Amino acid sequence: MGLQKFEGRLERMVDGTLSKAFRGDLHPVEIGRRVTREMDLKRRLGVHGLIAPNAFVVHLSATDFDRFESFLDALVRELEEAAREHARTEDYVFVGPVTVSVVEDPRQRRGRFAVVSDVHEGPAGLTAASVVLADGMRIVLGPEPITIGRLPESTIVVNDPNASRRHAEIRRSGNEVVVVDLNSTNGTRVNGATIRERVLSDGDQIVIGTTVLRFETS
Repeated sequence: MGLQKFEGRLERMVDGTLSKAFRGDLHPVEIGRRVTREMDLKRRLGVHGLIAPNAFVVHLSATDFDRFESFLDALVRELEEAAREHARTEDYVFVGPVTVSVVEDPRQRRGRFAVVSDVHEGPAGLTAASVVLADGMRIVLGPEPITIGRLPESTIVVNDPNASRRHAEIRRSGNEVVVVDLNSTNGTRVNGATIRERVLSDGDQIVIGTTVLRFETS
């Protein structure tokens, strides 16, 4: 399912005139398939489940790198999201943030590529956890809490009259991640339920006022 969504988004990204550049040549979808295959081949059993690679380096020929360069940032974001979606589908665990880099490799011939994957631990050896904003921006949770509210020094500043100045925070508690309401005026909801404190699971939806955030461990 995750790879199908990736392919659909990628087809739309290279739709029209741009798609003609890939006829008979290396298509970005092939790279996405290889990334997820790397995850399947190199998964291993860990304390908290099946651990999959989370760091990927894509090696392209000079010709292919030049053809991809105009939309390289978008491609990297889509490949990272494809890895996360595949992890959710297969119940894989990441021990750090997902990263994809694309490099030019003189050893690769046109139309050929290689993907090198590895398991990279997050800061201080913490498991992967992040908050995704409405615009797709991702805030990675390190050892320090993520603060949410109207105060400008908040990690996530919410410009919403229904949010309190110090509304909530997301922090680690042992191997778990919890969201805590900081005695806000209008409360914090997780998946529709008003909470004071709650352990978060992958995909949980956090609502503060009219602002919707998504928690991800993949």
